[in-house]
Amino acid sequence: MTPTIEADYLVVGAGAMGMAFTDALTDHARVRVALVDRRHGVSGHWLEAYPFVRLHQASAFYGVASTLLGRGQLQQRGPEEGLQERASQPEICVYYARVLDEMVESRSVEFFPNSEYVGDRTVVSRISGKRLQVSERCRIVDARYLAPSIPAEKRAPFGVGDVTRVLTVNDLARLEESPSQYVIAGSGKTATDACIWLLSRGVDPDAICWVRPRDPWMMNRAVVQPDPAVFLGMAADTMQAARAAASFDDLFLRLEEAGIMLRIDRTVTPTMAKTPTLATWELDQLRTLQNVVRRGHIQAVEQGKLIFADGSVAIADDAVVVHCAADGLKYPPLVPVWRPETITLQPIRAGFPCFAAALVGYVEATRQDDDEKNRLCPPSPYGNSMAEWARMNVLGTHAAMSFSAEPDIKQWADQVALNPVRTPPGHPASAALDAARERLATNTLPGLARLTEMMAGYE
Repeated sequence: MTPTIEADYLVVGAGAMGMAFTDALTDHARVRVALVDRRHGVSGHWLEAYPFVRLHQASAFYGVASTLLGRGQLQQRGPEEGLQERASQPEICVYYARVLDEMVESRSVEFFPNSEYVGDRTVVSRISGKRLQVSERCRIVDARYLAPSIPAEKRAPFGVGDVTRVLTVNDLARLEESPSQYVIAGSGKTATDACIWLLSRGVDPDAICWVRPRDPWMMNRAVVQPDPAVFLGMAADTMQAARAAASFDDLFLRLEEAGIMLRIDRTVTPTMAKTPTLATWELDQLRTLQNVVRRGHIQAVEQGKLIFADGSVAIADDAVVVHCAADGLKYPPLVPVWRPETITLQPIRAGFPCFAAALVGYVEATRQDDDEKNRLCPPSPYGNSMAEWARMNVLGTHAAMSFSAEPDIKQWADQVALNPVRTPPGHPASAALDAARERLATNTLPGLARLTEMMAGYE
């Protein structure tokens, strides 16, 4: 007879969103949760991440609601002095392991590592093959809907010749002999991290060839900080720019002028708007790289050349090609968070997935009616193109208006460091904060209306 998992919830995926949901749910409801993950521990993709990666945002915005990641302190030295600390890969994994230990010790959570939920209320161990049945009363929570792909777990999306050297970004830190040239394949945050790491190890900028299929817009890390005057000021500037924008290109140029958006090459207008954060010191270093290839995606790599759809580009015979081209963010269709068959975790406000998952956990614990829960927490997508970035902000801002109108949610969210727009209880008043709030109130509705108007031309 197949053993049964007796729980109120089966959370599939023990990464950032699964852990944030479980933490908030068990903090506010007397329930039992079975947590399942295909990996050997919690932390999700961080267990397989490249060793020199750090959060691209402040640590305070990441993790679970009950436990601050890091110490909530400003960096005291280095190029980001004065900005909030950012956790490293080992710190993140240790943090989540500690959070899991506390969950298990509370007897509210049971963890099933190295296991797959295969559907039909069945969990299978990847190690022993043992099958477990999930009780009918147990609600399924899909925390994998937006699970990122990372280079360590995804083959390079191009052909590789027999004598070429193609490495994942993880292997870059383990090289034993230096080549005469490095080729970085990818446009996103992983590629920028790889370039910055090589430069920090003394690699000559001229020895790096960067294949950027699309140029990216990135956000200035200095304005995405857990300081209400700073973050609300950035939000106000964003809506003010949207209100006045004649087009999406004009909008992003206005955001650049306001110190919110960054681009590596000011002679090229980017088309990619996933908008991870970047520090200005990183931007300065990336601008030293002059060998940039903009010919779309690599089709194949052979010794001495990169092959594209419209021809080839010569590289050194001993070049190391660094695969940074996995699609970290996912763009599946938006679905209601609460459906009869499952709870599907997705962002609610624009970005900040940990806060979204914690919010869904809190609402699940404190509300009974699924229609009401969906009204309070409509999902928003991630950005990719500039139009999709606008859609993310329009939907996310409307969602924030919806859940913030509930007094108990507002009170809870103001206590949670994951919430980027919170003003913590007892936070001192300031002229800068008052001005940011006033500008945000003045520009939000007109800004949303203009973004919606511009989006209509892209549907």
